[in-house]
Amino acid sequence: MDSVLEELSDISVMKLVKWISCGAMIFGGMVPYIPQYREIKRTEDAEGFSLFVCLTLLVANTLRILFWFGKRYEIPLLIQSIVMNMTMLAMIHLCILVRSKNQIIRGRERRFTDFDRRYFWAWTDFMSYVDFMLLFTIICSILMYLFIDHIPFVELVGFLAVFTEALLGVPQMLCNYQNKSTEGMSLKMVVMWAMGDTFKTGYFLIREAPAQFWLCGGLQVCIDAFILCQVYWYRNNPGVRSKKQDTPD
Repeated sequence: MDSVLEELSDISVMKLVKWISCGAMIFGGMVPYIPQYREIKRTEDAEGFSLFVCLTLLVANTLRILFWFGKRYEIPLLIQSIVMNMTMLAMIHLCILVRSKNQIIRGRERRFTDFDRRYFWAWTDFMSYVDFMLLFTIICSILMYLFIDHIPFVELVGFLAVFTEALLGVPQMLCNYQNKSTEGMSLKMVVMWAMGDTFKTGYFLIREAPAQFWLCGGLQVCIDAFILCQVYWYRNNPGVRSKKQDTPD
């Protein structure tokens, strides 16, 4: 009797651990952006956050959703991609709103429908970002539908999805390098990136996810570590806005 109870207890614990790990995978990706969202809202300054981070994640997760139709992987990973896309759209909406408020002199509206490559992903209205992602999703969906039976194509989509996500930190890293500062960037966000990516890579290995997932997860951890090094290198450097304020008229 005792052995049966112990066995049932072990099964319950394993189920609980599984549910917790699945929940962490689904919602863990959006958690790092909560402090950044609050920081932007509090300071009304979005200059320290690169919108190309949002582009990277939107493209990566859209491709990962399409990859699921060609090669089924775990449902929590699929749900995570949907949640991340919603999170990135919320970040873009806030950044556009804040930047619009901070404009002293109203400049020319820049929209996706202008098809001006100079202002790609630097549009002044939120709907332009939505329009671009809808067009991107439709084109990729058509291609996936046409080539879904071609294994090399499906595998390529999976690789591009996780490789693009692995480069997530690159836009922020370049933004920090150009500003020679990490002011305006949430340190909590990057620390959570590193913790989440480490957990995620371990999860991929344990759950025997496709090789593309854990290889690119390792690359992501390395990029996170480099951004944390930038925090140390630029610790005494003022941000772009501070430099402008210090410049005499």
